[in-house]
Amino acid sequence: MRWQSVLEPTNLLLLACAVLYGLIGEPTDGLVLLAFVAFISLLDGVQQQRSRRALAALAALSAPQARVRRNGDELRIPVEQVQVGDWLLLDEGDRVAADGAVVESLGLSLDESLLTGESLPVPRLEIGAPVRAGTLVAGGRGVVRVEAVAGATALGRLGASLATLKAPPTRLQRQTQRLTQRLTVMALALCALLTAVNGASSGDWPQALLAGLALALAVLPNEIPVVLALFLALGALRLARLGVLARWPAAVESLGSATVLAVDKTGTLTENRMAVKELITWPERAAWPEQAEALPGQQPGASAAQDQLGEPFHPLLELAVLASRPQPVDAMEQAIARLAQRQLQGTEHLHGDWPLEREYPLSPDLLVFSRLWRDPASGWQLAAKGAPEAVSELCHLAGPVATAFLAEADRLAAGGLRVLAVARGLQGLPQHLHPDGLKEGNLPPELLHDYLFEPLGLIGLADPLRADVPASVARAQAAGVRVVMITGDGPTTARVIAEQAGLGAGVVLTGDQLDRLAPSERAAAAKQVNVFARVRPEQKLALVQALQAAGEVVAMGGDGVNDGPALRAADIGVAMGRRGTAVAREASDLVLLNDAFADLVEALAMGRRVYANLGRALAYTLAVHLPIAALGLIPLLVPGQPLLLLPVHIALLHLVIEPACTGAFEAQPGDPAQMRQPPRSLRAPLFGPAAWRLALVQGGVLLVVVLVLALAGPGGLEGRRALVLSVLLLASGGLVWINRVRIQGGPPALTTILVAASSLLLWGLLQVWSPLRQSLALAPPGPWQVALSLAVAGGSLLVLALLTPGLLVRSASRSVEWT
Repeated sequence: MRWQSVLEPTNLLLLACAVLYGLIGEPTDGLVLLAFVAFISLLDGVQQQRSRRALAALAALSAPQARVRRNGDELRIPVEQVQVGDWLLLDEGDRVAADGAVVESLGLSLDESLLTGESLPVPRLEIGAPVRAGTLVAGGRGVVRVEAVAGATALGRLGASLATLKAPPTRLQRQTQRLTQRLTVMALALCALLTAVNGASSGDWPQALLAGLALALAVLPNEIPVVLALFLALGALRLARLGVLARWPAAVESLGSATVLAVDKTGTLTENRMAVKELITWPERAAWPEQAEALPGQQPGASAAQDQLGEPFHPLLELAVLASRPQPVDAMEQAIARLAQRQLQGTEHLHGDWPLEREYPLSPDLLVFSRLWRDPASGWQLAAKGAPEAVSELCHLAGPVATAFLAEADRLAAGGLRVLAVARGLQGLPQHLHPDGLKEGNLPPELLHDYLFEPLGLIGLADPLRADVPASVARAQAAGVRVVMITGDGPTTARVIAEQAGLGAGVVLTGDQLDRLAPSERAAAAKQVNVFARVRPEQKLALVQALQAAGEVVAMGGDGVNDGPALRAADIGVAMGRRGTAVAREASDLVLLNDAFADLVEALAMGRRVYANLGRALAYTLAVHLPIAALGLIPLLVPGQPLLLLPVHIALLHLVIEPACTGAFEAQPGDPAQMRQPPRSLRAPLFGPAAWRLALVQGGVLLVVVLVLALAGPGGLEGRRALVLSVLLLASGGLVWINRVRIQGGPPALTTILVAASSLLLWGLLQVWSPLRQSLALAPPGPWQVALSLAVAGGSLLVLALLTPGLLVRSASRSVEWT
């Protein structure tokens, strides 16, 4: 038990009551209250510990990782395990984990704005150049020898920590804070009023103060913040078990409002297991057959084993390898490398010993990646690969030649293949330079357009659709959530994959077309179009803004360095866990640990389940507090009436209410009907009409019953008190059962059974354990009292069981908060 549990408002009020009992000469009652305070604090401590364990598990899952080379082995380890002397392997998008010096650099540039405020990337090309922890790899790759870690780094000395980022309060947290504040103010006002009226009329100020404290205990919504924190923390942990990491537990609440899931095709809808399926040489148009390579993990068939790559295809594959990174991480480059290792191994077409002179990365104006190599035998060799239309432009193809080249690419794309075109710089630098690109000293030009190229052919790559994607897309659409596919592929390939995934044919809009639209036209198009092709990462931000302008609540997926602004702008940013960069993960709310679209849809269902169960728990809290608060008001509303429920009785009821809220409702499984309803509005209150109706009707039925028993029940004060307390205990446990079985249907969960059983057990203890009954000032039960308690409680629960389904009329056209 921690002191924070003891200092909860309810416990403080109970402690005040215990002190007051001691002051008025009733130490036994004070000791009983102290025992209840200890037990309730223990329950609170257990729930807080559950939240802490859930958050600790999330922190462990979200801990940043680093790639290092240690003793010749390449490892991926938590950042805190990086040691001085390790070689840190850096790639674009990585967050640098330690201070060190450059050992190898291939166009390495760093974003050092976190440390220096410098907005432009700083090149780190020289061997020995310093690298600092906390900086971001903005481009290129490199290897760094670690010289300082943790607190010994420049970042550590500044006292900065990326792990201390804290999200602002969410809409749901603000709603519950407002609700709690209003109920707290009302409780304190009623407490002061009751104390003043009773004290002035009776002159017995200690008893008046006791009555006021009892009313405050009855009205104070102590469970609400506890329930919210626990539900969000455990909901985030449940998401993590599904393969979706919520970087902030409160991100769970936003999932149920998403109206659009905008996701990348490659690796999210597809398996990201690229395989070369077809090669086309140009201008000969010779084709290498589709069965030439099996997918990774599959054995090639006999025909593939016999069908070796002929000599005409060797230059095409050779240049494709030269236009790729030596140790590729991109799935397309990996597929090209696998084919080259199998077909070109031992030939003169692989050049692992050539030094790299220059790299020309992709640019928004030219979707081509090119590398310039020094060939010791014949000078420089230039290789390029990229989008067919970009390579056609680079090679200055025109007229019928360009039309035929692009038609061949469209034929491959129509089969669902991703198509790359390969080109070669014309032989003999500097003679192969464009006339406008000539430079003194034979230095490589700055721009790729300064060279002259010739096309060598096309490569068609297959990336199979994940088997569960069509069903997951259909499930999301049934839940009123539109799925939007974003890809860098051409429109033809995008349309084929979209049809396979169940997104429909429809219109395909390209990134360039999106740029040319006015903001209003862009929003209108985003409302209708489900497939966006040839989209560059920086264009995703415009797409998010267009969708939001159209009134959508957007969950946007991304994995690259340039995806950060779009992920931050989205209502729910979703980063990829396997292939995502540090920038994408830091900008996101959720991380797909397996990069699987089905996991995102499952997270959507989990978000709706958490929100629904949270609404039920809070409605239950208000429903059971209503009759308790009404009993506390009796001395104020009916002059001369004694206080029926003392603080110790309210504490006893809390032993049922708190486990019900934090245990039974949180563990309730999701209702399949939740994924057949439209998303709730982002502006919808936590307590909408259906929630208030349920809470007020259920609480109202119990209120009428206990008021009748309190004012007109048989027996004296202690007899009526025993009867009312028995009914409340039994009804509180039974109401949990009703709200599980009658609202959601299906058998009750184990926690529901345990809560209902605990209320029955407490009631049974009151009937048979005289010391407990005497300490609570309850009359001994006779057979008729036991029968009456069971009959009244059972009758009340029967009425509630009949009324409850009607309070939540199921209709496909309505907006329901949490049914």
